[in-house]
This record gives sequence, C-alpha cells and structure tokens, in this order.
Amino acid sequence: MNSAIKTLYKIAQKPSRTLIGLMSGTSLDGLDIALCQIKGSGKTTEIELENFETISYDHNFKNRLKTITSVPRASLQEITVLHSFLGNYHGELILKALDKWGVDHSEIDCIASHGQTIYHAPKRQHHQPNMPNATFQIGDADHISHKTGIITVSDFRQKHTAAGGEGAPMAGFVDQMLFTHDHKERILLNIGGIANITYLPPRTSDKKAITTDTGPGNTLIDKAAKKYFDQDFDKDGRIAKRGSVHAAALEALKLDPYFQKPLPKTTGPEKFNLDLVDIRLSESGIQNLSSNDLVATLTRLTAETIAKTIKNISDDVINTSLYVSGGGFHNPVLMQWLRDLLPDFAVSSFAKIGFNPDAKEAVIFAILANEMLAGEGFLMNTDSNEKVNFGKISFPD
Repeated sequence: MNSAIKTLYKIAQKPSRTLIGLMSGTSLDGLDIALCQIKGSGKTTEIELENFETISYDHNFKNRLKTITSVPRASLQEITVLHSFLGNYHGELILKALDKWGVDHSEIDCIASHGQTIYHAPKRQHHQPNMPNATFQIGDADHISHKTGIITVSDFRQKHTAAGGEGAPMAGFVDQMLFTHDHKERILLNIGGIANITYLPPRTSDKKAITTDTGPGNTLIDKAAKKYFDQDFDKDGRIAKRGSVHAAALEALKLDPYFQKPLPKTTGPEKFNLDLVDIRLSESGIQNLSSNDLVATLTRLTAETIAKTIKNISDDVINTSLYVSGGGFHNPVLMQWLRDLLPDFAVSSFAKIGFNPDAKEAVIFAILANEMLAGEGFLMNTDSNEKVNFGKISFPD
C-alpha cells in the first residue's frame, strides 16, 4: 500500500484530529487560518478552536487578484499563474502561523483549504441551457501540501455542484450538525461579502432547515468605500454614520429580481457590484447621490434584505435567537439596523454558542474535511438517504 494512503488511514482512525481550516473571502483582505482540534465525527463532533489569525494580503497582490475575480473576462495566463502561486503562498502563510504559535507542522493531520473564489456561476446566473451549476476557486492544494508537508483537502464546493447544488452556502451542513437546539429555533447569520443564513428548527420540530444567501453583505459597502474614500471597508460604520439613507435609491435597489427569487438561492459579487447599483439608480432617475449617502444606503440595503429573508423564514420569533458572525458583525451601524428591523429576535455574537465569530468560515471547512476523512458525509437532500463527502485530497509527496 502507498505510504501516503497508510498515513491517511491512520488519521481517519484517530479519535481526535488536529486540522487547519483556511478561508479567503470575496473581500480579498487576507487569509483566515484556524487551528482546530476535532473529536469524533457526525453528530458526535466536538470542536475546539486553539488558535486563529488573519494574515492580510499586501496591496499589490490584492490588486492583482482583483483583475481575475468576479469579472466576466480575465487573462487565462494570469488565472493559471495565480492558481499555483496562491497555493504556494497560502502554504507559506500557514508555516508562518504555525511558527508563531509554536506548533510543528508534523503535529497537523490535515489542512482544509477553501481557496479563493474567482467566479461563482449557478444556473440562475449564467442562464445556459443544459449547463450545470458552477463555481471556481483557485489556490492549488498540491502546492499547499507540498510546501507544508501536510495532507490537504480542497475543492469542497465542486462536489456540491456535482451533486446538484449551487456550490454555496456550505455552512449549513455544519450548522445543522452542531448547532441545532433541542427546543428552540435558531438562525445563524454570516455577513461576509455576501450574507447567508442557516435557519435551524428545533430537533423536536418536523420543519426543515434552510441555508441560503440573502444578497449583499459587505461587498457593495466595501466597493463604495474603496472607490469613493480609498478605504478597504467602512470601519466602524463611520462613513454610513455621516450619510443618510436615500429612500428612493434604496427602493430602486430592492427591486432587483434576485430578492424576489424563492429560497434557497446563492449569489456573488458577479451579481452585486457597483455597476448594478449605477444601472438601478440611473433607471430610477436618481442622480447626484453623495458618497456618504450611497454608503449609508448600501448598508441599509444589506440590513433590510437580511431582515426580510429572516422574517420570511421564521414564524416563531418570540422563541428564536439570531447569532451573527463574519466581518459585518463589526459594523455597528449595520448591526443596530438589524436589531431595529428584528425587534423580536435576540441578536447575539456567534461566540455565545460557538467560538470566535471571525473564525467561523475557516472552522466550517476544517469540519467538512474532518467529516470527509472520518465521517459518513452529509445529506444533500433530506428526502434522500444519500450522503455526500466534500473535498479532494492532495498528498505532500
């Protein structure tokens, strides 16, 4: 037997595994690295977040990524080169983090790499007959495993599309497995570039869980902050505080057909970008909107579309708690508006039931990898008993 297969077999049999989860979101701000200790699998899974860090990308590299991310046309050479480079670069960042934490690479059983999404194209977006849902992440896992000497699992979203899904959101599988309450409804909200929620009915209920994107999270706010203020994001909501929500502009943006589509659904920056904003405002005859007012209006758009989705899903608000993670959790204007729009919900940090809310997505992929290594997989369709394992394995040698 191949020695690498033997090593994989031993890892799968261990009662507890040490995994690193990686996440790089659509904001392109850097790499989230989560060091996790995971016991068991399936519903017996226990997770301990031992260390977490976000290592920022430098300005030049971030700008280079932007030329191939969420754009309809890009250089094939640049995509190919950055696919390999990013894998090697992520490997370097992992070794840097391990050195800082005083952890030897030999102590890590597996790396779970989400990669960098450069294009998300579900059928509802590409509209090509007889073509499947599709999504594309770069950051070659062979480069990661070879650089670090650690087995790496990657390309989680590809199996989701192969099994008929849209490749996103992926968090719902882990949310259902670990955070369902015996008697209470829960909603887990992650506000990244795109906002997504997982609705978790109580174990005693016959209702089904739902995981869906709601629309823009931080992506429009970030892009406007960069374009008009040369800031990567609206830190502490300071720009939005200086502006006022433009009611007509907000209504024009909310009329986008995406918000009327049935759940569940996915989307990305390919859909929600400043070009779309310009088109919607122009069609409505809205001109000379100040930059401050634009950021305030885009922040309100995120809040209202999240709140509307939550209200449409949950019918027992008195008994429902909302737990928030992602970068949007740090925007006090956005969070206050969510509380105002959802007065009957108990809104808290995801840390109340889990761990550091900034680490959630990286940890999610570590758990997905753990399940692929040692579990039975996840149900894609609750009406079927077929389980799916997510991820491909890359060996160091």
